[in-house]
Amino acid sequence: MKIRKNDEVIVIAGKYKGKTGKVLEILSKKDRIIVEQINVVKKHLKASEGNPTGKIDEVEASIHVSNVMLLDTKVNKPTRVRIQVGNDGVKSRVSVKSGVVI
Repeated sequence: MKIRKNDEVIVIAGKYKGKTGKVLEILSKKDRIIVEQINVVKKHLKASEGNPTGKIDEVEASIHVSNVMLLDTKVNKPTRVRIQVGNDGVKSRVSVKSGVVI
């Protein structure tokens, strides 16, 4: 997976198409990610000692990684990612659209 935590992504398919957000968590075994303020669902919490009345909480649910693309901050558009090996042998992610190292 070429998307990592704290990357800025844009949703390219589904209910939240066109919205951008920061990646909060990667679920690599399921090919899913959790993006900030995207796919917000209501979670009902049972009453407990710390929360005596119970409540309805809004949390971000995961979306499939194929529904998002990395956002190229230079041109502010979605881009594919190329892996490039430098002269010192270090791999880096490079934007296909603008050629900038991410």
